[in-house]
Amino acid sequence: MVRQKLHHGWSMQISGETEQIPAIVPGSVYNDLLENGKMKDPFWRDNEMEALKIMDHDFIYTTTFTAEEGIRESEQVLLHCDGLDTICDVFLNGTLLGYANNQHRVWEFDVTDLLDEENELKIVFYSPTKYIKEEQKKIIVDGSEHAMVGFPHIRKAHCMFGWDWGPRLPDAGIWRDIVLLGINEARIDSVYITQHHKNGTVDLELDVDADVICDDAELSYTVTLTAPDGTVSSYQDSPETISVENPQLWWPNGYGAQPLYTVRVDLFADGEMVDTWEKRIGLRTMTMHIEKDEHGESFAHEVNGVQIFAMGGDYIPEDNIFSRITPERTRKLLEQCVAANYNSIRVWGGGYYPDDWFYDACDELGLVVWQDMMFACAVYELTEDFEENIHQELIDNIKRLRHHASLGLWCGNNEMEMFVDQWEWVTTHKQKADYIKMYEYLFPKILKEYDPNTFYWPASPSSGGSFDNPNDPNRGDVHYWEVWHGNKPFTDYRNFYFRYASEFGFQSFPCEKTVESFTLPEDRNIFSYVMEKHQRNNSANGKIMNYMYQTYLYPTEFGTLLYASQMLQAEAIKYGVEHWRRNRGRCMGAIYWQLNDCWPVASWASVDYFGRWKALHYYAKRFFAPLMLSCCEEGTLSQEPNVNAEFQDIEKSIRLNVANETMQEQTVTVRWALRKNDSSVLKSGEEVVTVPALQSLWLEKICFPEADIHTQYASYEMEQDGNVISSGTVLFCAPKHFQFLDPQITVAVDGNELVVTAKQYAKGIELFNENEDWVLEDNYFDMNAGTRRIKIISGAPVGIKVRSVFDIR
Repeated sequence: MVRQKLHHGWSMQISGETEQIPAIVPGSVYNDLLENGKMKDPFWRDNEMEALKIMDHDFIYTTTFTAEEGIRESEQVLLHCDGLDTICDVFLNGTLLGYANNQHRVWEFDVTDLLDEENELKIVFYSPTKYIKEEQKKIIVDGSEHAMVGFPHIRKAHCMFGWDWGPRLPDAGIWRDIVLLGINEARIDSVYITQHHKNGTVDLELDVDADVICDDAELSYTVTLTAPDGTVSSYQDSPETISVENPQLWWPNGYGAQPLYTVRVDLFADGEMVDTWEKRIGLRTMTMHIEKDEHGESFAHEVNGVQIFAMGGDYIPEDNIFSRITPERTRKLLEQCVAANYNSIRVWGGGYYPDDWFYDACDELGLVVWQDMMFACAVYELTEDFEENIHQELIDNIKRLRHHASLGLWCGNNEMEMFVDQWEWVTTHKQKADYIKMYEYLFPKILKEYDPNTFYWPASPSSGGSFDNPNDPNRGDVHYWEVWHGNKPFTDYRNFYFRYASEFGFQSFPCEKTVESFTLPEDRNIFSYVMEKHQRNNSANGKIMNYMYQTYLYPTEFGTLLYASQMLQAEAIKYGVEHWRRNRGRCMGAIYWQLNDCWPVASWASVDYFGRWKALHYYAKRFFAPLMLSCCEEGTLSQEPNVNAEFQDIEKSIRLNVANETMQEQTVTVRWALRKNDSSVLKSGEEVVTVPALQSLWLEKICFPEADIHTQYASYEMEQDGNVISSGTVLFCAPKHFQFLDPQITVAVDGNELVVTAKQYAKGIELFNENEDWVLEDNYFDMNAGTRRIKIISGAPVGIKVRSVFDIR
């Protein structure tokens, strides 16, 4: 098969205007306007409002091209479009080829009889904002109140219309490759590989599906398998099964290596090679372990027969202008996930099906992908046309992604079973019935045909479908938002033992340098108009301050307030994750909301739009560590937070726990101490413990009835092979009531290390450089009096500053 990319010579004009501007393909309207200086940065201040109005227009993309000789001589020529966003007509040499109406689909048009040597290709994109308004007049379909009214009418990334973390910037354009395909005799449509693991051998069963142009052609194929070490094995005569002896198994990050095999299928017609399919696969079994037990029903990823505790975050599009999402940018983000000890990532259903490079990186890095279908927080009218449209959408993406080693499961939608069950967004009984038809009949039927080997889950959260208590804490997966949306304290996490928490979160502001990217100095107050335009969750800035008053002294300086918000966020998520890891076996997943941002904004992300790590991401590195020591403390926060209560008989205790999420038994030394606020030790203890593989181990509770909650704290650490690998501290009162002494922290640079010295106890030490853009071995950590060395992973040690919870005042 011959391919000719059509990526050059494009121009774009706004319908009704005469000016044509150079266009980048793949790209988008917003990207082209920005590149040509025709619009302001939509992320700056409130420019979003002006940028949104642009989308009330239609847009015309045009190019002329010379068809290559190999293309013109082909028996069939197709115009193949990997991504058209979204409602458009496609013309070649003045002839209408067809109409596209789904951003998530592949569109192909037969141009065999229309193609000349010199050609003009024109695509007219129609206003997405006008489209949803007109469709909403015909029939009401509702969805998230944070997005534009009518957004479910169009098969386009829902978050482009706004979300409670994203702007309303519904871009348009040719957003993925557009090519000519020259086909002779036949082409490979897809190859599906089923793995059979038995007795130290993996049999690969191949189902090769070809599109045939000439019915008389005699088709055959060969298979080439390249092992991770480069060893090549070839198989002739259209083998249906090939065997791999001594297979190297693929494992998630933290459980083993990620060896990948390359499978190449060459298709022959009448003895001549006409097409090639080549992909990398990992040899593994992957499913969800669901089994009734004393607590309800288990729900855990099972890889190669081993149940893993899923640790990671929810992924959203990395930019509201999709053409700015590159392989390099995505790879860097996913590497930051591995640096924070992720083994899983959930692709949220309100964005798009990521590019191949996303899954390639997950394969290589060992990140198990929970893959939502692109349906989120909305209802849909299941007409014949809509059913046909989404049917093909699923087929296109299932066939594209199903070979990936990292693909852990397919999930029908985000939060719709739960809310439809409550009659949220639903306007008719038919729409509620359509929910069941889509996610519990149509989707499983499609997957049974195209990917029967990958586990399917109807919704997130769900207990298995049929509106059967979809957010049940004892079955399936749960979205838990009482901490944050429900204003419950952090300690509320400890009241629940979810089987798999796939969403829970807490907001914070980005750092000061990120805030500067979208504000003027006069905007830098969290309640200013511009700051609230970059806060899409209603009243959330006030919610942050509500939690602030419960926890810290009032921050009187803007930068300190941003820092304090990040400490709140990190501490909140830590409460949940550490609790659930302490209860491994009953709970088997902690996927927090959310990993990343699509623009500079206050949000739940742990890595901001520019890739800067918030405190939460450093905390995640610690609370997702394969071998982790955590502390379940009892104090005023867990018992009686009211300082004016009549009785103050507060238990002051710690109970340590070692979580071992490795495949080997681990022996460690655990130490604890009760200390004064100057770090001097009042009493201490030490214990050597052995923790079985894939288990957590509780140590005995230690009570401190004599402790003064305002001047004394507990520290703990875990040592292995002479290195402290996990540590922390706990207070017995809210930090705002603890009498911190000035830790007098100093920082010196020694090569690629920072030498941090504290004269007193310091909590939440933040080290930041001039651009707040470095990544350190550790940050936002607690420290007893003494010295600690911290490696600089990336970034320059220029303009170093330091602060801690002592400075929140």
